[in-house]
Amino acid sequence: MQPDAAAPVSSTTRARGLAARLLRPLLARLCNTGLVLGTLFFAASLTPSLTPRVTAAQAVLSGLCLAAGYGLGVLLRWLWGYLELPLPRIEGESRRRRIVAVACAVIAVLALWRSQHWENIVRELMHLDPAGPSRILGVAVGAVVAGLLFVVLGRPALMVVKTVMRLVARKVPRRIAHVIGAIGGVLLLAGLVNGVIVSSILDMLDASYRQADALIPPDMPPPTEWDSPGSVQSLVAWDQLGRMGRRYVDARPTAEEIASFAGAGSKAPLRVYAGLPAGDTPEQRAKLALDELRRVGGFERKALIIITPTGTGWVDPSGIDGIEYLYRGDVASVAVQYSYLSSPLTLFLDPETGGVTARALFREVYGYWRSLPPERRPKLFLHGLSLGALNSERSFEMFELLGEPFDGALWSGPPFAAGKWVGLTRSRKPGTPVWLPRVDDGSFVRFMNQAGSSTPAGTPWGPMRVVYLQYGSDAVTFFDRHGFFREPELLDAPRPPDVSPAMRWYPVVTMMQMAMDTSLSMSAPMGFGHVYAPSHYIAAWLEVTGIDDWSPADVERLKRFLDERRAAELAKDGDEEVDG
Repeated sequence: MQPDAAAPVSSTTRARGLAARLLRPLLARLCNTGLVLGTLFFAASLTPSLTPRVTAAQAVLSGLCLAAGYGLGVLLRWLWGYLELPLPRIEGESRRRRIVAVACAVIAVLALWRSQHWENIVRELMHLDPAGPSRILGVAVGAVVAGLLFVVLGRPALMVVKTVMRLVARKVPRRIAHVIGAIGGVLLLAGLVNGVIVSSILDMLDASYRQADALIPPDMPPPTEWDSPGSVQSLVAWDQLGRMGRRYVDARPTAEEIASFAGAGSKAPLRVYAGLPAGDTPEQRAKLALDELRRVGGFERKALIIITPTGTGWVDPSGIDGIEYLYRGDVASVAVQYSYLSSPLTLFLDPETGGVTARALFREVYGYWRSLPPERRPKLFLHGLSLGALNSERSFEMFELLGEPFDGALWSGPPFAAGKWVGLTRSRKPGTPVWLPRVDDGSFVRFMNQAGSSTPAGTPWGPMRVVYLQYGSDAVTFFDRHGFFREPELLDAPRPPDVSPAMRWYPVVTMMQMAMDTSLSMSAPMGFGHVYAPSHYIAAWLEVTGIDDWSPADVERLKRFLDERRAAELAKDGDEEVDG
């Protein structure tokens, strides 16, 4: 009798065998400590933070946290051996690896299963539709790909460090060589990255932004009004305004539009802007802006606003529209561009020019304003959003204003590095939260958010009024550079109304979450994150200006109109480039 023929091997069995052969060497080379810590970092990255995250952003963040946790685990394991601490002897190492792999897989699956709930906590808080279940698969696949990519990119970096350590070890004792070699390798690696890779990327971005700034759409012809920059009569040509300057000048409301809310006698506001092509130096551009402001009669209006734009030169329409309506159009504003790059790139590549430009413009305008008789000059205000707020803060020193202070300032979404904001926040009254502090008696500076100010209504102002408008969910303002190893003050009780109680602090991970939130803050719905609503600007401007000739009903009507119009613009244009 013939023996039975061997049963055919199924394709599934062959696939499993192939996967096992491929994974076995990989798992054998992975560090158990790194796997566990990386998986815990991955799970923590899925928990709520300040801003909703689209699938791609969450996948990148989770992959980065996975790689960072793994790398930190490997470092801790190496440091343990470097200190020559005893290591436990383990029988059946391969079995232990399988146990670690299974445990990590269970943790990852459970975290992914909960991730949709965690995401929807933040989305519900910001009145967004819930995320669908397909997000889970996208995050899982994307995070694995991103994590592997970051680990693969880290291998050459580790090889550079190890090579330097081996070279140093030839001259000095081994343990000393490890320390010196590691430091030297990291410095060498940083030099290579900054000098070659980062430099090439930044050169490419610089050329791209420069071309975009010079582009004039065919449907945006020069204005014909004599009092508009870019017109035939203007001292600033249309192609000297830059892309954001042209948008700002082109969007000013007409007298008729303002009259529909403010009544007869309304005027068209004046908007003056000087782009980078308008002069070779900040001082030249500031002088040209002053000359243009005088030409159009800016000092003959009731109010004059010195605006410091964001990195690209963008002026937030939500911030300027409300004050123009409140003053019934009898207001002028002036801004000077200092960069065509996004705010993060501007802050990284050229952190000084913004402050220099803001100071040059303030010096020109304030100097001329002071030369006018007090009864003939307009009220003078300062305004800036984000990087514009930071640079507007830098435009003056308090001792310069002792004789004749300007009337006030509204700074919205100040970055966490804004010096005056940091100092005032630290000097807040005990018991007041970092997201809505009170400083002294509230006669000089007040902080506001969606719900208003923490200063009691009716508190008298001093001669100069400063208001900071900030949202607790704005990571640009509340990113904490020390969040790597300590819980941010933002998470102390009581929390802001727009920050979820479910948000928790995890070492390293929370800082990475908030860093991602800074890049996503402009994608938040209006009234959250870094997207400031016109209605909240109006409430802040009423505090700064002291305007009291609008009825509460008319103010509410204006708030609703500007909010609805701005929401429609954002829905139509999508996530327009504003601040980086």
